[in-house]
Amino acid sequence: MKKLIALFLGVTMVLSGCGMGSDKSADAIEKYGSDTLKFYNWGEYVGEDVINNFQREYGVKVISEYFDSNEMMYTKIQAGDVYDVLVPSDYMIQRLIENDYLMELDKSLIPNEEFLYEGVKNLDFDPEGKYSVPYFWGSVGIVYNKNNVDIKDLEKEGFNILKNTKYKGNIYIYDSERDAFMVALKALGYSMNTDNEAEIDEAYNWLVELNNTMEPAYVTDEVIDSMVNGTKDMAIVYSGDAAYILSENEDMGFFMPSTGTNIWCDAMVIPKNAENPKLAHEFINYILSYDASYDNSYTVGYASTNKFVLDDMSCEGGEYYENEAYIPRTDNPNDEVFKDNIVLKEKLSNLWIKVKASN
Repeated sequence: MKKLIALFLGVTMVLSGCGMGSDKSADAIEKYGSDTLKFYNWGEYVGEDVINNFQREYGVKVISEYFDSNEMMYTKIQAGDVYDVLVPSDYMIQRLIENDYLMELDKSLIPNEEFLYEGVKNLDFDPEGKYSVPYFWGSVGIVYNKNNVDIKDLEKEGFNILKNTKYKGNIYIYDSERDAFMVALKALGYSMNTDNEAEIDEAYNWLVELNNTMEPAYVTDEVIDSMVNGTKDMAIVYSGDAAYILSENEDMGFFMPSTGTNIWCDAMVIPKNAENPKLAHEFINYILSYDASYDNSYTVGYASTNKFVLDDMSCEGGEYYENEAYIPRTDNPNDEVFKDNIVLKEKLSNLWIKVKASN
């Protein structure tokens, strides 16, 4: 039913824009000072009709460019490249704020903020919400085959189950120093943001032991199809990808250890050198609307930041009804958001290379 509603709304918006392009463009220029918005986002990270509907409704053009890492995006901002809206991750927003690259938002132009889910408000990277508006959010956990992995093992061992030789040769580890060390540090009971040398060394040794005894496969996006096909019994997976895996394979479950995990948030920001800040505010407000947020979450699979969309997606009849990976948890004090630490990231990157070469 919701797919039909979404289709009807899309058709309605297409028809309503017919023959009005030039008038709407002139209106946009008068209202915003421009009819063009430059949007810099992750690839495949926007709803199927979101951009087209925004262009039709507001009589504007959206020029979309894509990045595949926060660091790639940051390098372009450092170089002075001009965009109106960015969608960086939490720790990178912290860096952008600290280096004075972001404009403070005019919240009077973003009334749809009232629809934000409580759990995504005022996170540590922007505690007063002055510079950013949440776009997607999620967590990291273990996708597991319920037929082959004992839930009691998961509940007892948490991330340490990845070193349980019962599952040797049947695990995927995400090939990312940040995520791998998060898992190790949380398994050991430490903060994933620690810069304590002894704790980092202990996490390194934990990962080396896992590498040398468990025959893990290090993967990136291919983990999604592999787990849908049941190729291995366990994998470290981002919650949005996990939600898709669970929806495609009923044998799969999702588990987040009580010792904590990473809760992440990607959010919309406006750079200080943006050429069209008024239109940028309008776009951010539009993304928070029910229709755009629904399209985003339905298409991409990550948790919506709109509380009504989140409810509708997860309630009976919703796309992710009884899908335990869809909604990130907000009630575990051991969960953390990554903090920006360039020196630590470089150290972990070097150690991760050594981990993978250790056997």
